[in-house]
Amino acid sequence: MKYDLTKLTIDEKISLLVGANSMTTSDANGKVRPVQMCDGPLGLRTGPKHPATPKTVDPTTGETIPVSPVAMPATNVLANTWDPTLTFSLAAAIADDCLDHQRDLLLAPGVNIKRTPVCGRNFEYFSEDPFLTGTLARAYIQGVQSKGVGTSLKHFCANNAEYDRQAISSEVDERTLREIYLTPFEIALEAKPWTVMCSYNRVGGIYASENPWTLKEILRDEFGFDGIIISDWGATHNATLAAKATLDLTMPYQKEHLDNLRAAYSAGILTEEEINERAQKVLLLSEKAAAPKHSPTTTPKERHEIAVKAAKAGIVLLKNEDGILPLQKNKIFVCGKNALLGAPTGGGSSAVWTTFKPTPLHQLLQEKLGSDAFVSYLPCHDRGAIGSAILNAPAVYKAAYGADVTLLCVGNDGKLEFEGGDREYLRLPKVYEDLIDTTAKYTKNLVVLVYAGSAIDMSAWIDKVKGVVFVGFAGEGANEALAALLTGEANFSGKLSETFPLDLNDTPVGAMKGNNGFVERYLEGVFVGYRHYDEQAKEVLFPFGHGLSYSQFVYSDLTVEKTGKLAYEVSYTVTNLSSVDGEEISEVYVRDVFASVSRPPKELKGYSKDLIKAGESKRIHIPLNARSFAFYSVALKKWTVENGDFEILVGPSSRILPLQTKLKIEDAPHPYSEP
Repeated sequence: MKYDLTKLTIDEKISLLVGANSMTTSDANGKVRPVQMCDGPLGLRTGPKHPATPKTVDPTTGETIPVSPVAMPATNVLANTWDPTLTFSLAAAIADDCLDHQRDLLLAPGVNIKRTPVCGRNFEYFSEDPFLTGTLARAYIQGVQSKGVGTSLKHFCANNAEYDRQAISSEVDERTLREIYLTPFEIALEAKPWTVMCSYNRVGGIYASENPWTLKEILRDEFGFDGIIISDWGATHNATLAAKATLDLTMPYQKEHLDNLRAAYSAGILTEEEINERAQKVLLLSEKAAAPKHSPTTTPKERHEIAVKAAKAGIVLLKNEDGILPLQKNKIFVCGKNALLGAPTGGGSSAVWTTFKPTPLHQLLQEKLGSDAFVSYLPCHDRGAIGSAILNAPAVYKAAYGADVTLLCVGNDGKLEFEGGDREYLRLPKVYEDLIDTTAKYTKNLVVLVYAGSAIDMSAWIDKVKGVVFVGFAGEGANEALAALLTGEANFSGKLSETFPLDLNDTPVGAMKGNNGFVERYLEGVFVGYRHYDEQAKEVLFPFGHGLSYSQFVYSDLTVEKTGKLAYEVSYTVTNLSSVDGEEISEVYVRDVFASVSRPPKELKGYSKDLIKAGESKRIHIPLNARSFAFYSVALKKWTVENGDFEILVGPSSRILPLQTKLKIEDAPHPYSEP
């Protein structure tokens, strides 16, 4: 369907620049097909009262059943998979839910960098690293849009905390903005998302919705984005300034925004040409939404299986002392409401309401371990009502004392990690730390399962337990994934996509929330995440990229071959010395040894996730290009590679890099040559 802008009146064109309601674009007096939007990225959010309105036929029974959205693992768990292929599949499954529920546009993914681990919305974001974030987000967009459903890449830009997000100004120098906070958008834009959503905050004092530098000069002119820019919900303050900055669509409907645009047009402040340019973008979005839809290629059951698969790949084994895992066929005690109810999720617009009812973890463990094992369960605290006392305390400690292995399921939920607010503390609630501390006095074989949307400070109790599993917010398939992983039916392969520090004060931002009224100064510059801990030579609880396996991998035979001007191929061998098949995530970092500007000690520039069978060796090949070696020169206004010495570092985590080699670049272009 093609729309003719000339057939719309000026008022109808103005109406297209503001939503019709909370989730729909204007129909311009019935002349344009409205676009139906829905929240993401953890799955389709349809609303708490009607989560399962559509019907489908169960291919097994032939019964007509309601179609409920699948609660996928949160983005923090998806990022821990380091797997673009799986990310594509998960996103495509969410798109099938959108098709079933007649939604045109999924408001996802979010690529804001985890500048601080206490950001309340971190569970929706991928990583502290821009390269990992961008490559996974690119796959997510490709997956959704492969089904004819649109995406909204968000939140553009420098929205890295929820504290005062609608007023605070992110004061970030241009080099840092380019290298850390814009790079994920730049990479993800290669997938051509239908829309980009601006953020709430100000950037350099100007609201992101009204900022011509970030929206027009960078996003449109430099990055080449030709889709529609929409506001976050309520992020537009002056609709006229936003339109002039090339924001196309203000959401949701507010009469004052329409009045503002009409008055600006009448006064000659906003020209018809400017209105036409914005309205034409909205028409193009409507045309995409009106195009023939793909049919879903997965059943609801298959989408659930994808949720389980992603949870298996994204749950991370952090500690496994004395091989406490996998569980043996003995007496096991499981404690905690998360084991009964399934994984929690963060709060806010991404929460998914689903009718899925998980099987309790202890029941699944019993089924997998069989009659030779005895698995018991007790609640130790109500999820969602974290207080100061442990439920069933005497019974809990007695059960732990009598068990061979105790699994404690503890962590945060949507009341502690949520959109619109940041966490006060990096540690678990005190009631959980007390539970771990006291339980450890009654058993030496304690494994803690941590449910959270971002890093947790475990330093108060990590030495008292033998095992730690970071479940994250792993979606409706969490229990099934955990049962397979804990019993050894499946192998752990997830690795941390963010650093777990020893203390909040060790982080680049610390506990600071703004440092001059409504101003947030990014004083740490490019030293965010592992870049910061490396530059400061700080010890961490678990480094970026850390994750254990039941397999044992060794790295060898690193080579670097030049394949073109400023293009190289890094090759190395990974061998599985164990008797257990496993997937290994290998990481490639680059160091500029004698840089003319202050650069991090190393930066992630490549990674690969590979299935390596027991006893097998596999040769891995990672391409590097000019951007792998470049920094952004503010003086030259471009990415710059300097001739000189570099190092290539390869290994299983950012702090374990057994393979290292030197590389001398001698053919970088002259700094004043054209880019």
